[in-house]
Amino acid sequence: MDTVSCHACGEQIDSMAHGCPGCGASQPVVDNATFVEKLVRTLNWYVVVLKKYATFSGRARRKEYWYFYLFNLIIAIVLGLMSGPHRTGLPLAGLYNFAVVVPHIAVGVRRLHDSEHSGWWILVPFANLILLCRKGTIGSNKYGADPIAG
Repeated sequence: MDTVSCHACGEQIDSMAHGCPGCGASQPVVDNATFVEKLVRTLNWYVVVLKKYATFSGRARRKEYWYFYLFNLIIAIVLGLMSGPHRTGLPLAGLYNFAVVVPHIAVGVRRLHDSEHSGWWILVPFANLILLCRKGTIGSNKYGADPIAG
């Protein structure tokens, strides 16, 4: 068992403890993962959405939606640049965007479900952006179990 000192009282506690048993102070989480480990963990959010390709039921966390959005944007930009300035190269970006349109809509609908809104809000410009940024409902709602608990 590794021990560290509590940042509030200095008592020796388990390094994995979230709180000090002596003073009750919460302990900061130390992430010693390498850059590659963190990147793989982040890319996992992208893969999770692709695995749920056309799943419109259930809920999605903000991390799931926004990391998928971020990686989609990066991949589309890179593929667009590879197509060339005069669009004479392969239409890679267009093919990629066509391939991910269904999972993008599906994760958006699940994200709206997380804040207890109908997936049809995805069709309303600006309102859907606000709803996609909102924090999800804690605990179960009419669209399913809390994705954080699962």
